Amino acid sequence: MRPLTEQEIRSAFVNCTKGEAKRLPVPRDLTERPWADLDFLGWRDPQAPDRAYLAIELDGRPVALALRSPGPGSWQMRRSMCSMCLTTHTGGVSLMVAAKAGSAGQQGNSVGAYICSDLACSLYVRGKKNAGAGARLHESLALEEKIQRTVANLAAFITKITT
Repeated sequence: MRPLTEQEIRSAFVNCTKGEAKRLPVPRDLTERPWADLDFLGWRDPQAPDRAYLAIELDGRPVALALRSPGPGSWQMRRSMCSMCLTTHTGGVSLMVAAKAGSAGQQGNSVGAYICSDLACSLYVRGKKNAGAGARLHESLALEEKIQRTVANLAAFITKITT
């Protein structure tokens, strides 16, 4: 993923107002992020642990989502699988819910997916972060195919939000 600027991220939100996008926290360490190892940028709001955000580049343009999920204290301690990267965690997968874009979202419609609670899918897929013993199922897919699958799963989630 190419490095994104704070302005690019703020203007890429598809499921919140411009005012909300202007006020939400964007990571201050954007220049230190491992962009070459990221398929998307994910972060949690340090002041509101039930809020999370992600930004990805799809079809040459950044797209960002505002998400809601249970905070760390409510993560269940059972083994669950991320629907994006297919990593299994004990207590490390949360139901992330995004308001739909446009009038559907204003009417309260939303879409949810089970995603790594720390939004570090890219690092788990590449083996740069470990989710514990047995967290990654053995697959015969090449790394590039796993990366493509993760991006395709996230793109499908975004499509549900924007249509």
